[in-house]
Amino acid sequence: MIDPEYLKTLPAWAGELAAKYATHTVNQFILHGNVRDLVPLRRQARTEFHNLKTFLSESLFAGRDFVLHYDRASGLAYANNETANDFAAFLKAYQTVQNTPGQPLILQVPKEPYKLFPIIDRYIRTRLAERKSLALIVEYAELIAPQSDAGGLAEGDRATLIYLRNWADDPSFLQADVTVCLITEQLSRLNQDLVRNPYSVPVEIELPDAAERREFIAEQTAERNWDELSAIGHEAMAELTGGLSRVHVQQVLADAIRHRVRLDLGALMQRKKELIEAECYGLLEFIEPKFNLDLVAGADAVVTELRGMAKMIKGGRLDVIPMGYLICGPVGTGKTFLVTCFAGEIGIPCVKLLNIRSQWQGVTEANLQKLLGIFRAMGPLGVILDEADTWIGDRDASGDSGTSSRIFGTIASFMADTTLRGRVIWFLMTARPDLLPVDIKRQGRAEEHVPLFHPLSAADRQALYAVIVRKNKIKTDVQSVEEPYQAAGSPRLSGADLEAVCIRAKRHAAIRGSQTVDAADFAQAFAQFIPPVYGEEIEYQALAAVMECTNRDLLPEPYRSMPRDQVALRLRQLRPLVH
Repeated sequence: MIDPEYLKTLPAWAGELAAKYATHTVNQFILHGNVRDLVPLRRQARTEFHNLKTFLSESLFAGRDFVLHYDRASGLAYANNETANDFAAFLKAYQTVQNTPGQPLILQVPKEPYKLFPIIDRYIRTRLAERKSLALIVEYAELIAPQSDAGGLAEGDRATLIYLRNWADDPSFLQADVTVCLITEQLSRLNQDLVRNPYSVPVEIELPDAAERREFIAEQTAERNWDELSAIGHEAMAELTGGLSRVHVQQVLADAIRHRVRLDLGALMQRKKELIEAECYGLLEFIEPKFNLDLVAGADAVVTELRGMAKMIKGGRLDVIPMGYLICGPVGTGKTFLVTCFAGEIGIPCVKLLNIRSQWQGVTEANLQKLLGIFRAMGPLGVILDEADTWIGDRDASGDSGTSSRIFGTIASFMADTTLRGRVIWFLMTARPDLLPVDIKRQGRAEEHVPLFHPLSAADRQALYAVIVRKNKIKTDVQSVEEPYQAAGSPRLSGADLEAVCIRAKRHAAIRGSQTVDAADFAQAFAQFIPPVYGEEIEYQALAAVMECTNRDLLPEPYRSMPRDQVALRLRQLRPLVH
């Protein structure tokens, strides 16, 4: 029976481990996730923070008679002198029984797991016969039992795997007081025979939440004047450091103390960005918006809708925020620009997912799990996924040992977690929403489907022109480009095309030595510009966006009045031409 008061002193994951061990149905635990962080060790006088190995030895397994540590580089180590002396005594007896010639075994304990584990196995069984209690803590478990098919493992690795599996389901171990803890950052890099073993229990150590960060910050700064250290209050600091580990928070505070620089909001957010990008190097980048929705033109209904959502986010009404947005429309309509402007409007951190895929088995899934763990802790957060139809894939993908289907399943499951509503907001962007699996587009995941289209009227072009001039700092007295546009034959231009024409006009002015773009520069640029001709593709992408739209008010004319069966028929006619 576990003391309830003791359980209250443990982190949530440790309480889960202790409760499951108390059932005497499992004795092997796989600790994964934030395993390189500091862990609170609560004593009567105060709370201290130690690494995971120390916490396990001095708190969770403090009552065990003997505690062993092992990793492949350092070999076998002991939690205390009692364990070291007892193991040395066992080795002398073991050497006698084995009749091992040469140097005493105590001086040459092997580091290789396939050589060492038979000795550890004999030691544990010997002490269990004496009714002793033991714990074995194995760090970097993925390096001694890596993910691979059985045929791909070396002979020594196969033997190691067998020992680990035997310790998990051996009845004599289950009935006794012995625990095996395997520690790995990424569960997908550990051999899946261990992960899926019903006698092994994965226990995730998550990044600290706001209350845990608050406790850590208070302990770290207990002897310092907080007002001299930071311009941000304790509560705000705890909230703003979401997504950081205790080690990261310690680094932020230590930098401020060492350099005698008072922490303010800007410095904190910049340091947080650097730490997370370093932790997830090459997997994501923070979006730093320069604009807000004031610079979005030609999509008034969409801007109104997004401003309403921004108001809800700022007002804390996260319960009414969509789980995600699907931004769709033809190429050149400004999907990425719209999302970055929305990010600037709502004022919460936004990250863009980069390439998480790796040629090595298990690494892709590990990268995704790392990111999702950070997203869960950082919220509220916007996650931007460009070209979503190619990035996500689908559950039926083949040819990569199931990696794509597992990635799809993991993202779909995370997006559907309603506890994250308003805390992690997904923005999926694509010109081909018809290629996205229905599982991702359904309500409860990407709930709001927002269509964007090329400028459809002179008013749209005028609004877009005004924004382009402002965004690109074009100095001009020309109020409208409708005349040179008409003179050029009224070509079908996307927003990107119109911006390209304006930049060319600015270049013409620069070539003639002027800082001001005049009407002749615009006329020359429109006359010279030949827009790319992708007629069928653009029409197909526009109609696909119409079919995907989930809010009739967001559709401009003539699309709003088009019967859906007519849109579907035209899509079927165009499909053979664009594939």
